[in-house]
Amino acid sequence: MGSAALLRPWRPSAPRRLLRWVVRAGWSIWRPWLKRRLARVHLEEVAGFPIVVLPGVHSPAVFRSGLVLAEAIRREVARLEGTAERRALDLGTGTGIGALISARAGWRVVAVDISSQAARCARLNAILNRLEDRIEVRVGDLFDPVRGERFDLITFNPPFYQGEASRDEEYSWRAPGIFSRFAAGLSEVLNPGGYALVVFSSDGDEEAFFDALIGAGLEVRPVSGRDFGNEIMTVYRIAPRWDR
Repeated sequence: MGSAALLRPWRPSAPRRLLRWVVRAGWSIWRPWLKRRLARVHLEEVAGFPIVVLPGVHSPAVFRSGLVLAEAIRREVARLEGTAERRALDLGTGTGIGALISARAGWRVVAVDISSQAARCARLNAILNRLEDRIEVRVGDLFDPVRGERFDLITFNPPFYQGEASRDEEYSWRAPGIFSRFAAGLSEVLNPGGYALVVFSSDGDEEAFFDALIGAGLEVRPVSGRDFGNEIMTVYRIAPRWDR
């Protein structure tokens, strides 16, 4: 069965739609507390790593997509343990949790974020976890900071919606043409046999996400995920068709 047949936007049942409404209504209560929490420097523990979260940086301890992707990265690098030294690219690195997991497993990692604040946060966490010799952090948009380089694994927790961010905190959720730009550039930064692990939410613009990937001729398959009731977080393995 081809990728297009496997990938369908999620259509929630009536009870799930009610749960989504309740959760979204709860945001009006939760949002003031969340804004206060994210406006200050704080320390979290995520996937066994102590991490500093700077103001305005997407926290994997709060937003569950980061945790779902972290679990998938941990499983993948463990599966590849003992192979020759490999290179990973952690796009939209945020706090750097994906980069930390790969680096601790012995990978050389480049961590990229469009936000200079997030890049500072990722550097601090590399130092905090004594992995600064394996993680190089760069500031820039998507693949721009790594043109001409190639990687064995790319990890990405992308914005789930397209369009311009109106506030700094929206960079984690919204970016113009993000799906088509990622799909078009992926092959140019992967070593032969390489692939990407990308997490996506059923609350996001799934149709545009899938259309961009399939339209670029990429192979896409779900490898893991978690059902939270009001939404499903899925990690996809995305790769060029290397046999073409």
